[in-house]
Amino acid sequence: MSAGGERLYLGVDGGGSKTLAVIVDADGQERGRGTAAGANHHATGLTAAIAQIEHAIRLALTEAGGALPVAGAWVGLAGIDDAADHALLLSHLLHLATTLRLTNDAELLLGALPDAMGVALIAGTGAIALGRDARGTTARANGWGHLIGDEGSGYALGHGAVRAATRAADGRGPATTLLAAITHAWALTTPADIIAHVYAHPDKVEIARLAPLVLAAWRAGDAVAGRIVRRAAGELAASALAVANALDLPHDLPLACGGALLTQAADYRECVYARLRRTQPITPVVVDNPAHAAARAMHEEMHP
Repeated sequence: MSAGGERLYLGVDGGGSKTLAVIVDADGQERGRGTAAGANHHATGLTAAIAQIEHAIRLALTEAGGALPVAGAWVGLAGIDDAADHALLLSHLLHLATTLRLTNDAELLLGALPDAMGVALIAGTGAIALGRDARGTTARANGWGHLIGDEGSGYALGHGAVRAATRAADGRGPATTLLAAITHAWALTTPADIIAHVYAHPDKVEIARLAPLVLAAWRAGDAVAGRIVRRAAGELAASALAVANALDLPHDLPLACGGALLTQAADYRECVYARLRRTQPITPVVVDNPAHAAARAMHEEMHP
């Protein structure tokens, strides 16, 4: 609610590297937004994740002239992978709204599809596919975390680039412009300095930030970068198809795409679409602001 008692609705998209909070009013119009760092509690720790969520919300409420609790909130967070994650975070977020929905961040995208039915595919710092069919059955694929999964993500692209660069530096692999691009981006003197830089920055975000360099090298015709990009796009397509195959969905697959890699890199997104269309037709939509979609969805749900 605002100081004047106005009903406000909140949407929060908490990813691996960025958290966005959006406030809409009783007419569904955006009134405020705030950003903070990533809010995946598996990566940052619970205390830091909650702090980032609350910081983004405070900024959005200040701009909107509102205060907690809002009438309704949908909070979608990377790292909510099971009931234990949900219970752990829910107890820290109940004060946000009179009516609160807490889900994995991928579910925010389903709200952009007709009847919230189809597959949501996210590729940002991490990657995940999640779907729901007309019976309410859900399925997910990928999203296992950067150490054992998240194929097709920014981290996966960056990790592939670092491995290719070190192989090129050794002469164990083909020459690639990625070696010079990485040493320049990290202000390193020699390729050997990659070791110290990587282990001085153990969080996955530092590696994920290399993704634009990989895409740029691919666009410039670097063969090694091209293999990394095509492999990653294939993994995202496989993730979406695995979910679709587990559910009863239309053959012309409704697909909602989110995350910076898919919303901002149109050519990478088209690579994923092309791989999917080898198997079945798709009806894709790009959701570039899931937090806004979530806030409006809460407004519409509470005021049908």
